[in-house]
Amino acid sequence: MNQRLYTQGWDDYELIDAGNGKKLERWGRTVTIRPDVQAYFKPGKPYSEWQSLAHWEFTETDKHSGTWYALRDTAPKQWEIGYHGLRFQLELTRFKHLGLFPEQRSNWDFIAQHLPEEGRFLNLFAYTGAASCMARQTGAETLHVDSIKQLITWAHSNMERSGLGDIKWVREDALKFVERELKRGRKYQGIIMDPPAWGLGAKGEKWKLENKLEALVEGAQGLLAKGGFLILNTYSPSIGLPEITRLAQQYFKSAKTEICELWMQTSTGKDLYYGNLLRVVQA
Repeated sequence: MNQRLYTQGWDDYELIDAGNGKKLERWGRTVTIRPDVQAYFKPGKPYSEWQSLAHWEFTETDKHSGTWYALRDTAPKQWEIGYHGLRFQLELTRFKHLGLFPEQRSNWDFIAQHLPEEGRFLNLFAYTGAASCMARQTGAETLHVDSIKQLITWAHSNMERSGLGDIKWVREDALKFVERELKRGRKYQGIIMDPPAWGLGAKGEKWKLENKLEALVEGAQGLLAKGGFLILNTYSPSIGLPEITRLAQQYFKSAKTEICELWMQTSTGKDLYYGNLLRVVQA
């Protein structure tokens, strides 16, 4: 039940250290300090060394947003990093994110390994489109669904930077799109969803993940083609492994399933938790 899957950094990303409620990360040549509630242990390096390495530090002003402070005169506000031929634009946001979730690298690799070139791929809650770009790089027809216009624009930029084209963009509530696709009888060889704990729909409607997750999983089951795969990643504190296991057993009884916690180890040897993961390969 509590199996850990460790994802890895790469040349353009390094989780250097974590502790005291923060993490120290290198993105290309730029180093940041960001809050992380899971970093409740002591860091491997003194904080003075963190600040000597970092270009930017994020300070929270409320539960969901904050401000970036430059620690160097040469700190860039926008830059670019790569992964396996893909290119991603990074920039400072008031929500502490930079436009990429590096722990998802293990899921990007899974997509590259399991998605057939002639397949169809659906990315729900698609954010800035790293998974969409990885799917499109395989040659698969790719649909990218997100409710926020600015994020779709950002994802489109990542597609172009990566030398790709023809991703299909859908600005819509994820569950509503799934329900419509079920009525159309569409099937997908790959589906990924990384829903936030709470969010807003395309028309500003509020929702909580615990109220929607089962409907999303049931819908995804209906959209999966024979032999297709589903990836579900959640960082919500209200959705634990027992609930994910229940959903997997209910909707994917005959499928091959992997249920685990997602972790990453810092360069200083600290283990940092990144949520729960379900992978399903339909029989």
